[in-house]
Amino acid sequence: MGSILKTDVVTGYRRLLYFVTPNETSFNDVKDVPKYIDESFIFFLSLILLEYLVASLEGKKDIFRLSDSISSLSAGMFMTVSDFILKGFDIAVYSWVHENYQLISLPWNNPWTWVLCLVGIDFGYYWCHRVAHEVNFIWAAHQVHHSSEDYNLSTALRQSVLQRFTSWVFFLPLAPLIPPAIMLVHIEFNLLFQFWIHTQLVGNLGPLEYIMNTPSHHRVHHGRNRYCIDKNYAGVFIIWDRMFGTFTPEKEKVVFGLVHPLQTWEPIKVQLCHVRWMWNRIWELEGFGNKMAFIFKGPGWEPGKPRLGLIEDVPDIHYPQAKFETYLPTWCKFYVGFHFLLTFVVLNTFVEMMEIGLSARAAFIGISFIIYTMTCIDNICDGSWLAPWMEMVRCGTVLFGTTFLQEDLVSLTHLDLVVFLVLRGVFLVSFVLWIPHLVKSQSEKKQNWFLS
Repeated sequence: MGSILKTDVVTGYRRLLYFVTPNETSFNDVKDVPKYIDESFIFFLSLILLEYLVASLEGKKDIFRLSDSISSLSAGMFMTVSDFILKGFDIAVYSWVHENYQLISLPWNNPWTWVLCLVGIDFGYYWCHRVAHEVNFIWAAHQVHHSSEDYNLSTALRQSVLQRFTSWVFFLPLAPLIPPAIMLVHIEFNLLFQFWIHTQLVGNLGPLEYIMNTPSHHRVHHGRNRYCIDKNYAGVFIIWDRMFGTFTPEKEKVVFGLVHPLQTWEPIKVQLCHVRWMWNRIWELEGFGNKMAFIFKGPGWEPGKPRLGLIEDVPDIHYPQAKFETYLPTWCKFYVGFHFLLTFVVLNTFVEMMEIGLSARAAFIGISFIIYTMTCIDNICDGSWLAPWMEMVRCGTVLFGTTFLQEDLVSLTHLDLVVFLVLRGVFLVSFVLWIPHLVKSQSEKKQNWFLS
């Protein structure tokens, strides 16, 4: 397998700030476009660790919580593996429109094509993002990103597996003008730029605040104070919010998260909680018109209220506010941290193998294992009484696979046999570690049994 570092360090960090040139990021064919987001994972993690270190030195260690950060990173991993299933459809549709309804033949290697696409993608992102907040069934996907009550760089990776179904539509108007490869480049860089603005450690940036989206502007967007609701949708340029009346500056200290905060770290619940709530609410509403309005109007809409609901219905909260929290013993913090990092390495290897080519069965097994692993880890963070069962099944599965399928795994991954011997040792110890906790959790059968 290749190295985790896919590009040189300077280039990797430049990409996160959109500090790239047309010459180095213009391509004729979609297949030639690097997977910029996949190649940035190691730089994401390094900056998250750096932010944690700086926050600790500045006495702001409370902006990080292990369970919350792992929940955010789990959502990022879910999005990565879901891309193998969904990615390609949006590019195929865009390419078809470009080939069949092209108005102007803009050359792919012209810097002005690159600049036009940069602005066009960001304009499309503004409306995509705004609609995600103002249409209930799209908010059902986007709420995942807002569900963290913390605000740090790990929050940027808390993404929905469902949003790709709708977001690509907002970039189709560019298809008659912009070549698909250039569009794809800017889609990825637009998302990469938004990583660094998810921090509380960067204050006001002076004149840049008038033009660019900044940490200060985006903190407001993630707030649940009344003055923060439905504000600052920008991706790269804040000028869109100023033009369309959705801008507000950072005023009082922001309280982060959803208007009605979640009470879990479990990734599938985080992904689907609003879908489930919508389903139940649709059955409660009377009349077909109200049911349809509930789906297509804002999340705060109720019969007899404006399209986006009433701001008075939003709880009038101010900093500080208590956050959802669960207790983890020290050993357990080390355990989930270690197994999360191990899963990150597995995911990196899996991404490489998918690029080379895997059978449908092998891909399904790999995706299922990663999703199940992150579900196990977040159930441990929840203190769920099911967590020891789930984790022992996971460890037992790895022990079985690395023992009886060892030759196939060595051939498939090209990893040394010693790697699988070490893995067996790690997961054997992990399996045994959970046996006494299994007995305790089954006797308690309640959330947060660690506290008993």
